[in-house]
Amino acid sequence: MKRLTTILVLAICFSASANDISKINELKKNAEIAFKHQQYDVAVSNYSYLIDTLHIDDEQAIMNLGHAYYQLNQKDLAQAQYQKLVLSDNEELKSVAYQQLGAMSKDPKTLEKAMAYFKESIKSDPRNQDARYNYELVKKKLKEQQEQNQDQNQDENQDNEDQENKDEEKKDQDKQENEDKQDGDKNKDQEKQDSEDQEQQDQENKDQEEENKEDQKQDGQEEEKEGNEEEQKQPEPKEGEEGEEKDQKDQPQPSPSDKMQEMNISPEKAKMILEALKNSEIQYIQQNRRKPTKRKDSDKPDW
Repeated sequence: MKRLTTILVLAICFSASANDISKINELKKNAEIAFKHQQYDVAVSNYSYLIDTLHIDDEQAIMNLGHAYYQLNQKDLAQAQYQKLVLSDNEELKSVAYQQLGAMSKDPKTLEKAMAYFKESIKSDPRNQDARYNYELVKKKLKEQQEQNQDQNQDENQDNEDQENKDEEKKDQDKQENEDKQDGDKNKDQEKQDSEDQEQQDQENKDQEEENKEDQKQDGQEEEKEGNEEEQKQPEPKEGEEGEEKDQKDQPQPSPSDKMQEMNISPEKAKMILEALKNSEIQYIQQNRRKPTKRKDSDKPDW
């Protein structure tokens, strides 16, 4: 009885295992056909069911699933499948996985990473000519990029240097303009001060000239006054002299300035002479005032 039971269990298990294998083979076949006809979404559906649902450990199926994701431009999912194969014992699959990772890293910003992937691909399978070609191509692009960056850095440094020179020149120019402006302001202030000083000097000269004219006018009036006094003091002319004096009166009398010119006396000297005459006249008057008057004798008659 026990033997019969054991045989039945084994039969059931064998039947179930046979069904699973048949299903797995069918899924693989459908996935391969879909991938071959570029029906990548169908291929992804079949391969995903095999790997994620049935947990089939098939590295070729994993590789094909990565390829299908890559063709659908789902690079993150494709990269995840390729990363599973970099530890594979199958060197060919491992080389292809590194090659695909390098191909997805050929962006200008990740060229160094791509070159490292291609280098690992060549190490895994030196016969992989595609990986070797891509490695040399990326290496060349990386060199060109480094040279371009170096030239760009030099250009930027030159631009920065030129900008610094321009800034320095502008700074010097502003400084010079500021100094010129200050000098111009100083010159204007000096010119204004000189003009004011000149106006003041001209006014002083004008005042001095007017003062001199006034002095000369006063001197002339004093001389004329003294001349009139002298004429009054002179004795009356005789009959014979009246004609001569009349003739002299009829003639135009020279002005005091003409008299000074005839006598060759400068205004200053004439002023000094007049001052001396005035002082003498004042002394004469004072002396006359000091003389005592003789008192009349009251005892004697007036006659």
